[in-house]
Amino acid sequence: MPSRDTERIAVVGGGPGGLYAAALLKRLRPGREITVWERNAPEDTFGFGVVLSDETLGGIEHADPVVYAALSDAFVRWDTIDVVHRGTTQTSGGHGFAALERRTLLRILHERCASLGVRLRFRTEAPPTAELAAGHDLVVAADGVHSATREAHARHFRPTVTHHRNRYIWLAADFAFDSFRFEIAETRHGVMQLHAYPFARPSPGDPGASTVIVEMRDEVWRAAGLDTCGTAESAERCAEVFAKALGGRPLRSNKSSWLTFATVTNQHWSHGRTVLLGDAAHTAHFSIGSGTKLAVEDALALAACLEEQPGLSAALAAYEAERRPVVLSTQRAAAASLRWFEELPQYTHQPPRRFAFNLLTRSRRVTHDNLRLRDPGFTAAVEEEFGCPPGTPPMFTPLRLRGLELRNRIVVSPMDMYSADADGVPGDFHLVHLGARALGGAGLVMTEMVCVSPEGRITPGCTGLWTDEQADAWTRITRFVHDTAPGAAIGVQLGHSGRKGSTRRMWEGIDEPLEDGNWPVVAASPLPYAHGVSQVPQALDRGGMDAVRDRFTEAARRAARCGFDLLELHCAHGYLLSGFLSPLTNRRTDAYGGSVENRLRFPLEVFDAVRAAWPRERPMTVRISATDWSHGGTSDEDALAAARAFAAHGADAIDVSTGQVVPEERPEYGRSYQTPYADRIRNVLGVPVIAVGAISSWDDVNSLLLAGRADLCALARPHLHDPHWTLHAAAAQCYTGPGAPWPLPYRAGSRPPPTGRTDAPKPRLTLD
Repeated sequence: MPSRDTERIAVVGGGPGGLYAAALLKRLRPGREITVWERNAPEDTFGFGVVLSDETLGGIEHADPVVYAALSDAFVRWDTIDVVHRGTTQTSGGHGFAALERRTLLRILHERCASLGVRLRFRTEAPPTAELAAGHDLVVAADGVHSATREAHARHFRPTVTHHRNRYIWLAADFAFDSFRFEIAETRHGVMQLHAYPFARPSPGDPGASTVIVEMRDEVWRAAGLDTCGTAESAERCAEVFAKALGGRPLRSNKSSWLTFATVTNQHWSHGRTVLLGDAAHTAHFSIGSGTKLAVEDALALAACLEEQPGLSAALAAYEAERRPVVLSTQRAAAASLRWFEELPQYTHQPPRRFAFNLLTRSRRVTHDNLRLRDPGFTAAVEEEFGCPPGTPPMFTPLRLRGLELRNRIVVSPMDMYSADADGVPGDFHLVHLGARALGGAGLVMTEMVCVSPEGRITPGCTGLWTDEQADAWTRITRFVHDTAPGAAIGVQLGHSGRKGSTRRMWEGIDEPLEDGNWPVVAASPLPYAHGVSQVPQALDRGGMDAVRDRFTEAARRAARCGFDLLELHCAHGYLLSGFLSPLTNRRTDAYGGSVENRLRFPLEVFDAVRAAWPRERPMTVRISATDWSHGGTSDEDALAAARAFAAHGADAIDVSTGQVVPEERPEYGRSYQTPYADRIRNVLGVPVIAVGAISSWDDVNSLLLAGRADLCALARPHLHDPHWTLHAAAAQCYTGPGAPWPLPYRAGSRPPPTGRTDAPKPRLTLD
């Protein structure tokens, strides 16, 4: 940014983000000429209360003590959350909130801008962005979710606006709730929910005020006739539904209307001299209270980058580089929270404490450990309801599947090692790999996908169970696990590569065909995995399907003789059985293609044959890809249908993974990003599930289990990083019970060794 003191800056939009940016920029360089254009009057605003975090307030205090002091005088503070559901109220404390009226926030910022010499032009449309950019050194576009600036330069910013399914309305109550309140109403039209918090504290003669947001699915909104109600009638109807929470008081509106939330993202946040800020650049669902917070933090970062960088281009690039990761993280959390409320009806059956815990941890930012620190009494009550023995973290509670009792809820997820000999025989590598993880404390250790035939391999390095020699090698491994790690269970995952077979080992070129020695591949339909690269598979006919089914059956019988405790049928990740399930890979026109029932037919035939061959007392699970992450692929309804069908045929749990079905997939990566699919199956169908997908911490595991989103958690990469991940998780939680026993030869290592002296005396005096 040029260093001269006569910089001209235009701010489009007089919301909190735009006003605070103007105040900061003017305060940093009083010689700047800064103008804010706001088309509404000073007192006009949408909504009622604003919630700010302690982190945001700390930034404000450091950057502008005057604004911080004014905000502090106006704040309402509280630390409890009430969750009201089916006649019970669960209260959790220790959270810490600060809120104030939006009009008060704007007034404070108006006064600060005016005192610094910022020109505030109310009731005035800003000139076109191109005109502003021609006459100013910088244009800050803070013109909200419907930003005209963003739309005028859409080909540069490249925005995406995604509208979601729930309807909501902002209202207010003329009294102050004493907590953040979530209340669920199960009406004859469907589930409605209330989000409420105080923003004006009571005083003599003034009961204070609260923001009240009422939200529901679109179909519930229509069934209740709210789609035909005006604002006043909507407020009346909502007050009737939540009359008990409101104490019979009315609700009022402020230019309120029923909305659907829009998530805004932009590939670029700046164009020339114009930069997006706040909702113009990004939005995050109101249920995590982040809109104003993000806008204010944007303003802080923009002002700092303009001071720190040598020129405008560098400053805007630094601003985006600093803020984008923070915003993306917030948007992921907000998306998880948004989806939780969209899917709320699937949780209403949960016991009261579990329901409350589930709600509080919905965004994944609040976790079991975090809640335990904030409110140990509440968390202990949730653990007791879950069935945790005294002093036992949720992850170390046992789980029974048929005749198998798992000592804890941790699964070493199947991971292809591509390290077998040319005949598919597992060797010393597999003994050490699986044995180490069994010694490391996991309740269940799963093999990689063990192939049922030579032509069912993915690579020449894949293990199999089509010969007695292979079975003998696997028996050696299961005996080692059972003899050396008592209490650990070992499971086998059986699968067939289908169209993804005859490829190189992962580190030699994942999914690339072998340079020589290829074998023919088969699939549901003659569609190659990667067009122009992969083999074109032969579509299985009836005889081929019978042969594959029989291979699975033979492998299952061998697996039983090997001593495996559990068998999983691999119907995920684009391999043969998964290829029948996905509409993207199954284009058959016979009885095995078309509807989801038809696409399930062959995988169920295989399952039934394997279940019949597998000992009755030993459990069976099925791994599915619950979404293909690609348009036209497996839907939520398809995934539910598959899980329902496998459970009806005798599956003891569904291992819910996603993707790897088509190469053009677009996964939404992030922490625990696949777990919502397991959550949906468990809570809609009541079927036990194994959750997978970037679960990396024991805190995540405990949170998922306590919230009722999973029964078991499967972790892959953490177990590659640390074979003793489970034992170390137990040590970190000071747990020494039967759910995670240290092997006797390793017990001396149950505490980390000292790394150096830490008892040096501290300096007490400083002498001149």
